[in-house]
Amino acid sequence: MVVAIALEATPVPQATPSVAETLISSAQESHGAFTLLTDLVDTVGSRLSGSDGAAAGVAWGVQHLSGLGLEVSKESVLVPVWVRGLEQAEVVAGKGRRAHPLALTALGGSPGTRRGGLEADVVEVDSLAELQERAPSVRGRIVFFNHGMAVPQDYRRFGQLRTKGPAAAAKLGAVAALVRSLATASMRSPHTGQTDFKPGEVAIPAAAISVEDAELLHRLLATGPVRVHLALGCRILPDARSSNVVADLRGREHPDEIVLLGAHLDSWDLAVGAQDDGAGVALVVEAARLLAALPERPRRTVRFVLFMNEENGLRGAKTYAIDHASELPHHVAAMELDAGAGRPLGVALKAGAGAQALLETWLPPLVKLGAGSFLEEDAQGADLSPMAAAQVPFASVVQDTTHYFDIHHSAADTLDKVDLDAFSRTSAAVAWLTYALADSESVLPRPPPPVPAGTSSAR
Repeated sequence: MVVAIALEATPVPQATPSVAETLISSAQESHGAFTLLTDLVDTVGSRLSGSDGAAAGVAWGVQHLSGLGLEVSKESVLVPVWVRGLEQAEVVAGKGRRAHPLALTALGGSPGTRRGGLEADVVEVDSLAELQERAPSVRGRIVFFNHGMAVPQDYRRFGQLRTKGPAAAAKLGAVAALVRSLATASMRSPHTGQTDFKPGEVAIPAAAISVEDAELLHRLLATGPVRVHLALGCRILPDARSSNVVADLRGREHPDEIVLLGAHLDSWDLAVGAQDDGAGVALVVEAARLLAALPERPRRTVRFVLFMNEENGLRGAKTYAIDHASELPHHVAAMELDAGAGRPLGVALKAGAGAQALLETWLPPLVKLGAGSFLEEDAQGADLSPMAAAQVPFASVVQDTTHYFDIHHSAADTLDKVDLDAFSRTSAAVAWLTYALADSESVLPRPPPPVPAGTSSAR
């Protein structure tokens, strides 16, 4: 549950009320972000890294940002290439029971099965700890990772079952893994996502099954042994060249200081990725349009970045952090948009002491959008994470994700789920917060260094 910190009425900084009105009214009245999103998903479609769709997405980003008069470049990224292929599974008929087909989809990074598929008994676990406890019963079986995701906050709680579970099961001799979809709603629609096998480790076929079929397996296992036949045709191909798209709106006073606004251009292949992360891409490009149209540019450079390969490798973000390492000390703020198209709820920061006080005079224009408060959570983002070591301050327009995981990573991630008014309000909030970070007289204080893995920050 997010907690809002109420702000006392404070004046908008001098010379900015007209800018706030221009940005916010234009975003809401033009519905430019929605128009961009419609064009992206209808003309380009799905954009899995290494695919023709991803290449078309890069070309789309370059075209739309170049038309705004920005300094635009494609920065090379070596990305993984994974192809989905055949997906079939069923509960094998047994004594007194007919066969049951299962609705499932392969997890990114999974190898395929041998020709004809595989068949094995199923063992159910609900955590990585239980997997280890039941190690003797795993060898030669299909491990079924069940869980009880019900609200968006559960995604982080249960996400490791998908990302780490299959590899952990493989080490114990499992022949395959099935993971209950990480979803808050389902109409028998499996939700994909990446699963991670380290180089040199045994990799086993792994798939996500729909919530309904996870419930079916759970019920059947309560009555006795269950055997499943699984056939996956997915393949891992050699890495391929792709690109991040980077566009600079040069600052009028401090062009070497950079405020980064980013989203990821790639999507999973089951749908067009309207929410994940077509919405973020459209918000970034629309913010670029709105800021570029102002009569006077903000003090600092605003860098708009469309990252490649967030979904199954984070290669774009990692490459950006390496290629721009010398600039990261001059990145004075970074904001990522990867939470769908929901309405704005407020602002979050991950910065040093005094950051809220510096920014609070810029928040009143967000009140009418429903986002005029600081929220007690850290700003974050997968594509920002490689910049954390450089102590780059992070900011976020926090969005309503109540229904985001209903469709996340599924075939239902389509344009019709986007609410026009909510999305346009978020577009207005993003444009204004970006301008505020870039035009403020002072920059956000940098956060303390990240705590190394395996240590505690408790005092």
